Amino acid sequence: MRTVGVEEELLLVDPDSGEPKALAAAALARAEQDDTSVEVFEKELYDQMLEFATRPQSGMAELRAEIGRCRREAARHARDTGCAVAALATSPLPVGPSFAVGRRYRWMAEQYGVSTRLVCGCHVHVSVDGDEEGVAVVDRVRPWLPVLTALSANSPFWQGRDTAYNSYRSQVWSRWPSAGPVEVFGSVQAYRRQVADMVATGTVLDEAMVYYDVRLSARYPTVEFRVADVCLDADGAVLLAMLARALVETAAREWQEGRGPAPHTVSLLRLASWRAARSGLTGELLHPVTLRPVPARDAVEALLEHVGAALADSGDLETARASSASLLREGNGAQVQRRLYGETDSLREVVAECVRRTLV
Repeated sequence: MRTVGVEEELLLVDPDSGEPKALAAAALARAEQDDTSVEVFEKELYDQMLEFATRPQSGMAELRAEIGRCRREAARHARDTGCAVAALATSPLPVGPSFAVGRRYRWMAEQYGVSTRLVCGCHVHVSVDGDEEGVAVVDRVRPWLPVLTALSANSPFWQGRDTAYNSYRSQVWSRWPSAGPVEVFGSVQAYRRQVADMVATGTVLDEAMVYYDVRLSARYPTVEFRVADVCLDADGAVLLAMLARALVETAAREWQEGRGPAPHTVSLLRLASWRAARSGLTGELLHPVTLRPVPARDAVEALLEHVGAALADSGDLETARASSASLLREGNGAQVQRRLYGETDSLREVVAECVRRTLV
């Protein structure tokens, strides 16, 4: 069974005003004093964000428990510094980014300017048996990634306004020069050559700053999915992990059987990604096979059918279907936030309720 690890970026907010607070350094210092947290939390670009990474897990129940534990620990360390954590992919209230200390982060802020805006994502790592299998997976999962964006969409507000997007984080993130969908590579050599060429331009510092939607991890023997908003609740993150692992397993089987990747162009994949960010689960998505508009429900069903055998083999099929049905019925994080705003007419109250839901 392939292992899965999840990285989540949580927003640090004032528990009263709901505004982001630049206290990541203080929260990390608290975590370093706690033996149970020392390897969980990581420094990130923004000082208003606290990131954690789970250990690799093969069972989804264990992964769910660890995500919950990490969120609770993050909340405890934040509380000790006078703030709270919220699983929000953008701040509903106005904010300017505050950058963490360090030469690398200073270079990024100076180089990329206005593109370095505060957003919080969820990254899923799935184990692969070497780079050859990893590149084969990267080539074959490309059309299905926008559906993951739609399922996880949790960023409708930006600088105090409704953006009309479900995942505005995706639009902010797409401004980074190395982010987005990629062409079919066909071999490890082609993948490595392109990464080396990108670094050689001086536009990125190293391989870790090549932010493809899905990539070989520079640190672990994994394929890393980078298209999702941080999910409002932990069950959403687990669904992403289930689907990502099933996509990897399905793609690896196709490669082993000699079945090639879909020949979709980067231009069309960008349109599919934009549509997923705009519509989420509330409108139409581009079908991953035909790249023609279909109701979001149909695109989600197509994904579940595509990875159905892999989900069944891992024992996740029933849970994945139930979780997907719940999202389609109750709404993703973006729909929840808009519903809360409609009930309260207060973005501060939206943040307060999302703080509570982060720990459910």
